Amino acid sequence: MPPDGRPPFRADHIGSLLRPAALRQAFRRRSAGEIGEAELRAAQDAAIREVMKLQADCGLEVATDGEFRRISYWEKFVRLTAGLVVKDAMFRFHDEQGRASDFTAPYVAGKVSRREPITLDEFRFVSGITEATPKITMPAPSTMHFYRYTQYGEPGVYGDPAEFFADLGKVYQAEIADLARAGCRYVQLDEVALAILCDPAARAKVQSGGEDPDRLVDLYVSAINQAAKNAPPQVTVGVHVCRGNYKGMYLSEGGYDSVAEKLFGTAQVNHFLLEFDTPRAGGFAPLRFVPKDKGVVLGLVSSKTSRLEPMDQLKQRAEEAAKYIDPSRLAISPQCGFASTMGGNPVTEADERAKLRLCVDAARDIWG
Repeated sequence: MPPDGRPPFRADHIGSLLRPAALRQAFRRRSAGEIGEAELRAAQDAAIREVMKLQADCGLEVATDGEFRRISYWEKFVRLTAGLVVKDAMFRFHDEQGRASDFTAPYVAGKVSRREPITLDEFRFVSGITEATPKITMPAPSTMHFYRYTQYGEPGVYGDPAEFFADLGKVYQAEIADLARAGCRYVQLDEVALAILCDPAARAKVQSGGEDPDRLVDLYVSAINQAAKNAPPQVTVGVHVCRGNYKGMYLSEGGYDSVAEKLFGTAQVNHFLLEFDTPRAGGFAPLRFVPKDKGVVLGLVSSKTSRLEPMDQLKQRAEEAAKYIDPSRLAISPQCGFASTMGGNPVTEADERAKLRLCVDAARDIWG
C-alpha cells in the first residue's frame, strides 16, 4: 500500500452500509409524498453522522456516507444523468438455496449527459464531519450497458456502444474533476459486469444473445479507462469487482481467470478491490497479472452473512494471496457493501460493526 498515507489503506470497506430504519422510513414517506426533500435530507444527514461514528469507532482510516443518499448503488447516477432510465434486466440474482430474483437496471433512452453533479454533495458533507479519508463510490460505466447488452438502449440513439461510452465517459470525467477540485482524494468504481463475464454460464448466455463476451471485456475495460483518464494524480481511483449483492444474493460465480490479464494489465487505475469470500471467486492465481504499481484489496470478509471469519483463516488466505503478489501491495476489506440497495443484506448493525472491526484487527495482525 502507498507509504504516503494515500488510499487504499490496509483496512478498507466497499462503501454501502446498512440504512437505519428511520432513514428507510424517510425514503418511503418521500416516495409517497408525505414529506418533502428537505425533510428527507435532514434524515439522511442525521443517519450519516451516526454511521461516520460507527466507522471511526471501528478504527477505519477511510469513510463513506454509507450511500445513504441513494436508493441503490446506481440509482442516483441514473437519476442525475440525462438519457438514462430503468428497465428489467436480462439476468437474475440467486441465493444459496437456488432461488432466483429478477431486478431492474439502467437503460439508454437518449443521448447521455450529466444533468448536475452527482456525488459532490456526498463528498462535501462527509469531508466536513470526519478526519478520515472520504471515499466516493460510483457505478462503473458497464452498469449502464451490460444488463441488457445487445438491447442496452433505444434503437438509433447510438450507432454503436463505443459512441455511447464516449459520451458516458465525459460524465465521469466531469464528476471526478469536480470532486478533485473540492478536495476528494479517493474514488471507487463498482464493476459488476466484468465479474459476471467470469462465469461460464453467463458467457454462454451472452453468446446465445448474439454478443461476444471477450469483446465486452475489452469494451468495459476501455470504458473504465475513459472514465478515469483525466483523474488528477492526487486522486486515487480503485475498481471494485463485484459478483452482485442484493439482499445477500449474487449474480455470478467463477474465478477471475477470464478477465484478469485484460482487466488487471490494462485498466488505468490505482488498485482493485476483489471478492474472495467464497469458493465462487476462485483462487488467487490471477493476481499474478496485477502490475507492480497497483494494489489489491482482498475481500475476505463476507458482508452477506453474520458468521464472523476466524482470524487464523484470514491470515492464511492473505498468505496464499502473497504467493502471487507482493504482500506490501495487499489490504483487506469485506467482499462487498452491506446494503447495495435500500433493504440491505441479511445482517444486523452489530454484525456490520463486528465485520468492519475484524478487517481493522486483521490488517494490524497481518501487516502490522
